[in-house]
Amino acid sequence: MRLEENALGFIVNFLLGVAWAAVFIGALSSFLSFYQSSFFYALVSALIGALPGMIAILFLEHIITTRQKYQELQKQTKLLQLLLKKLEEK
Repeated sequence: MRLEENALGFIVNFLLGVAWAAVFIGALSSFLSFYQSSFFYALVSALIGALPGMIAILFLEHIITTRQKYQELQKQTKLLQLLLKKLEEK
């Protein structure tokens, strides 16, 4: 689990799993649909079948990375405010 928060983390992690399943199911079903006609067409269709799931994974990873960056900036802001208070006390 990449996000360890409440409902948002659960939803994003669940959707990430669903997206990976969509990649595998899309690639496998597309490959098996065109396997009899040509191996090359089967590989190309497998890549095309996996594409929507890959796009969803990319989008969800962007959400996770942005959220982690935001949390890290919050930690840095808190530390900088603490440092500023200590400098003002002197």
